[in-house]
Amino acid sequence: MDFFAYRAGQAYCEDVPLEELAERYGSPLYVYSRATLRRHLQRFKDALAGYPCLPCYAVKANSNLALLKDIFAAGFGADLVSLGE
Repeated sequence: MDFFAYRAGQAYCEDVPLEELAERYGSPLYVYSRATLRRHLQRFKDALAGYPCLPCYAVKANSNLALLKDIFAAGFGADLVSLGE
């Protein structure tokens, strides 16, 4: 998780203290790093670059629209298994 780190005993996502986010939005709280997501999407695509394929994301794993937008913008397809997805 490249853009998550501890600094002086406090957890950060990118440059934002997670404690600050929990105070503002409450807990439990899901926090995603767009920079980490994009980095790992690119690394995955790079690993498959020599193969004629379309990497697909299993939408059922996480249907967060903000994440899906980045995933599809990176050139990934969607793996769908039911009508609602």
